[in-house]
Amino acid sequence: MRILLCNDDGYQAPGLVALHAALSPIAEVQVVAPEHNNSAKSNALTLNAPLYVHTAPNGFRYVNGTPADCVHIALTGLLGEHPDLVISGINNGANMGDDTLYSGTVGAAMEGYLFGIPSIAVSQVDKGWQELDAAAVTVATLVAQMKEQHFVGTAAWLLNVNIPNLPLEALRPAKLCRLGRRHAAQSAIRQENPRGETMYWIGAAGAARDASEGTDFHATAQGHVSVTPLQVDLTDHQNLGYWAQTMARLAMAGQTA
Repeated sequence: MRILLCNDDGYQAPGLVALHAALSPIAEVQVVAPEHNNSAKSNALTLNAPLYVHTAPNGFRYVNGTPADCVHIALTGLLGEHPDLVISGINNGANMGDDTLYSGTVGAAMEGYLFGIPSIAVSQVDKGWQELDAAAVTVATLVAQMKEQHFVGTAAWLLNVNIPNLPLEALRPAKLCRLGRRHAAQSAIRQENPRGETMYWIGAAGAARDASEGTDFHATAQGHVSVTPLQVDLTDHQNLGYWAQTMARLAMAGQTA
């Protein structure tokens, strides 16, 4: 089994190193990750500047670009052949609910999915890397089980996985979940730089708004590993009928105007 490993915290991040160590005994693992932290870069690709690939002493390759850049370059020219699986992580902090729209971790995994490769985004719920080895072993076990059950190497799919920062024996079984929702982000932080110019820092993410049973927030709060299948289609299928009627009324209004 060939695995492409990426992240958004940078190629030296402890989460990436731990995951590489846990996966190497069961797969051929290649790392192509950002040179620096690229959190909240979502699916961004660099189109107005050249990208360079360098190799670290440990064999990890790193790119002066976004997480999606790394996977895109790996799959369109850097690797000799496509991997069987793309894994992004382990991220330093949760990617649940609305986070998935902003997350560079999810963006890297989604890039693999867009190329038709099964892909997994993995995050720890709390920042700080506590119980990181337990999270890495959990991912390796999940991947081995998927391989054994022939879920890898078939159709493309995209999973978002969040792991509580708990010892391995305290982690509860993986639970299939839907995405929860967050409150709006906290206010931007306004400061003045040494030249007297006003600058702004994006505020912290809001608290969970929908953490009800069935959501990723609820599952991880109960000690479960949350697993959420994601899709790229953002169409509001539930309200297509409503919008069809609305557009018809607008068309009629335009004809009589």
